[in-house]
Amino acid sequence: MKSLIDNARSFAATHVAAPENAAAFQALEAGQSPEALFVTCSDSRVVPTLITGARPGELFELRTAGNVVPPYPSRDARDSRDGLGQGSHPMSEAATIEYAVCVLGVRDIVVCGHSHCGAVGALVRGEDLSGVPAVRDWLDHSVASDAALRCLSPASTDVAEAVQTHVLAQVERLRAYPCVRERIGEGSLTLHAWYYEVHTGTVTAHRPSQDGRPAFGPL
Repeated sequence: MKSLIDNARSFAATHVAAPENAAAFQALEAGQSPEALFVTCSDSRVVPTLITGARPGELFELRTAGNVVPPYPSRDARDSRDGLGQGSHPMSEAATIEYAVCVLGVRDIVVCGHSHCGAVGALVRGEDLSGVPAVRDWLDHSVASDAALRCLSPASTDVAEAVQTHVLAQVERLRAYPCVRERIGEGSLTLHAWYYEVHTGTVTAHRPSQDGRPAFGPL
């Protein structure tokens, strides 16, 4: 923790105040105008700004366990008895997506899965998650029992095929969000499916294939 604290203490003086950075940081007080929403896993090995080279204000991020995009909350969930729209459906993820699309006006959404994903690996290996009930319930709620992901076998330690299948499912789920569906219909929003290898730094993107299997190739 010490190194993190030391860097935080010196950040303003050594980085923000540097002549080459000062103007860009000063402009951030006027607001943000990110190019894209980047949806990815909470995994510490995945650093979106490092991967994309984005500077502050250029990338809006949503990070969830397993880069899951939950189903859009139904009206029943929004009108649930707690008065907060919580119900059994997570809401902060939907709020982040709607804000990025409707308020910030991002023109692209990237869903990026990664190799050696613990959440996806646990699903395909059928691991016992009773010791982490919040994780278990999150995955049970977010990944349907008949999802294609659950039918795959862990053919490799990086669970690449499973992660890629999972990423495509999240992209399709995004299409069901009203704000996303509307913007896609207008031609003002594009969805992207990426796969990142944590041990090589390689990023690939989905391309349609004739056999229907995930086909990820160079960006």
